[in-house]
Amino acid sequence: MLAAILALGASSLVGAANPTTTWGRATRAVLPGGASGLPQGYLPTLACPAVGDCVAAGMYADAAGAPRGLVLTESAGRWLAPRTIAAPPGAAASPGLTPSAVACAAAGWCAVVGSYQGASGTTLAFTLSEVAGRWGATREAPLPADAATTGQLAQLRSVACPATGRCVAVGTYVTTGSATSGLALAQSGTAWGRPTELRAPADANLASLLSVTQIDCPAAGTCSAIGTYLDTDNVQHGIVVSATAGHWGAVQTVSPPPDASLYSHVTLSALACPSAGTCWVVGTYYDHAGATELLALRIVQGRVGHTAAIAAPPDAGTNPRAFYYGYVDLACASATTCAAGGQYVDQAGRYQGFLVDAAGGQWGRAQRLTLPAGAVQAGHNGGVVALSCPQAGACRAGAAYEDAAGHYQALVASQVDGRWRAGTRVVLPADGTSVGIDGGVYALVCPAPSACTAVGSYLVGATRYEGFLLATS
Repeated sequence: MLAAILALGASSLVGAANPTTTWGRATRAVLPGGASGLPQGYLPTLACPAVGDCVAAGMYADAAGAPRGLVLTESAGRWLAPRTIAAPPGAAASPGLTPSAVACAAAGWCAVVGSYQGASGTTLAFTLSEVAGRWGATREAPLPADAATTGQLAQLRSVACPATGRCVAVGTYVTTGSATSGLALAQSGTAWGRPTELRAPADANLASLLSVTQIDCPAAGTCSAIGTYLDTDNVQHGIVVSATAGHWGAVQTVSPPPDASLYSHVTLSALACPSAGTCWVVGTYYDHAGATELLALRIVQGRVGHTAAIAAPPDAGTNPRAFYYGYVDLACASATTCAAGGQYVDQAGRYQGFLVDAAGGQWGRAQRLTLPAGAVQAGHNGGVVALSCPQAGACRAGAAYEDAAGHYQALVASQVDGRWRAGTRVVLPADGTSVGIDGGVYALVCPAPSACTAVGSYLVGATRYEGFLLATS
């Protein structure tokens, strides 16, 4: 499911990190009774509205090996008993409920979204809301009137909560014409309202394969979302769609940088909206030689701005095969200051991690992530995965790399006065020696410059993954 995810963790060593940020040793996450680990290390999403108050979501396997939805909650610095997410009424006997994202407006006001299997074999979307500290029942997400009643493949991919009781989720569903269309769903108080269809541009092919993958809402009623679709020539394009005063506008197609191929295959991977008038997006595209390069664009007052290429690190190969994992690849401390990270291939054909910063609204050249002593390379499943920027010049990044024995390890790197320092290896719980190819820290959130929390998974034995929790001390 997520074989290309590894990342961050924490170390008992300060290393080269900001001297005010010391990471403690990772601790094993407590799972529900009878759990047999995390399927493929799946613990992908975390929200921390305040220091010591966080919510994480993912999946665990029960005693029979069946996947179950999972919520982990931290309150006032203490992780509470884990919560199983029950499937909505009418779900299949083994619903495979899969959380995709969590967001919180404040402690006790959160939402989890994702997908599950219905009894008829269709894939349906769900919402789960926490209101004033109480989790409600899991609900089947309503779909637009033109949704197919058979062969449905609905899912909610991302959610944002700009105010208490005001969340917005986006995803996709299948129409009666067998096209994949976008979906937006808004919460007001304790209820989720009627869905809005986010229609593909006029040049989309019959199936469209429109996918809306991320949303951010800097203020109630003001949101932007990103995704992709296929045109009639089966060329993939990036899209942006924005809401003002709660009303969604038309889907906008993103123009690639000037050196793009006619088959540019634009992929928009991450979105951050640090203010109500400004959002930033990073992604990739094919240049005229067919190489996969980096791009960035700005959304101003809901309108797509100029799309610019980002230069790969100096040691990048002719085709750097630039890649973002699509989780928390971008973070912004202000409307003009951001950081992003991912993976590329160097001139020797090795996989490396990269970091790139924006200052004054301008993106610099990407730089190679400096790995700990003894590291061989970032590895095919390594590189930068998670970022958080609590203030300008003091971002944190989670990544992974291969050690001399060929085992994947996790690390955390920090900016000090705007300069990235070498990463420090994570010290895993006592029963783990590697994060494996499916583990690592999936998410990192720093509500304050020296107060960060992260969650992820690590390998126990040959195949079993367990969850871990990290925090600064």
